[in-house]
Amino acid sequence: MPDRYRVTVDKGACDGIFACLVRDDRLVEADDGLAGFDPDEAEAVARTDDGVTATFEDDRLDEAEGAAAACPPSAISVEVLE
Repeated sequence: MPDRYRVTVDKGACDGIFACLVRDDRLVEADDGLAGFDPDEAEAVARTDDGVTATFEDDRLDEAEGAAAACPPSAISVEVLE
C-alpha cells in the first residue's frame, strides 16, 4: 500500500549542496539554485517565500527520508500523512 507524505525544503536552510539529489531523483536543482521538486513526480507542489513543499502518494518514502538524512544543513523534512 502506498504511503502518503509531504516533503518540505526550507529555502533559508538549503545551501545548494545537493546531497539530496543522489538519494531521491524527484528532487532537482530549482531556478533559484536551491533544491526543489520535479513537478511531474509530485501529487502537488506548493511554493512560499520560506520554501517548497511536495506531496506524494507512492512507495518511495524511504528515498525521501534518505534525501532528508543526507542534507548537511537539515533543510529537508518529511511528514507522513494519515
